[in-house]
Amino acid sequence: MKRIYALLHQLGVTANYTGFYHTAYALKLCTEQSSNLLLVTKCLYPEVAKEYGTNWRAVERNIRTVCNIIWRENRPLLEQLAYRPLAKKPSAAQLLAILSASLRFPQTPSGSDAP
Repeated sequence: MKRIYALLHQLGVTANYTGFYHTAYALKLCTEQSSNLLLVTKCLYPEVAKEYGTNWRAVERNIRTVCNIIWRENRPLLEQLAYRPLAKKPSAAQLLAILSASLRFPQTPSGSDAP
C-alpha cells in the first residue's frame, strides 16, 4: 500500500479525500488480480464499498473525484503513466487501469521499459 499511497500523493491526491482510500484499495485489488478491471461496477466497486461500509455508487463518485484532482493537479504525470497524451479526462475505470498497470509494470527512470 505504501507504493500506492506514494503514487497518489505524487499525482496530487491527499488523504483528506475519502476517494484517496477508495482508490488506493481498488488499486490494491486490481494489482493483485487484474481481472478486477473487467467488472468494475459489478465486482470491484462493491468490494471496495464493503471494505469501507458504503455503497458502490459512493465509491465510483469518490474515485471520479480523485480522477478530477489528478487531471487538474498532475495531468503530465498521468499521461506519462498512460504512455500517451490524453485528449480527455479518463473515466474512473480507465484511471484505475492506467494506475494499476503503472504499479504492476513500473517504468525505468529514463521512461523506457526494462528488458
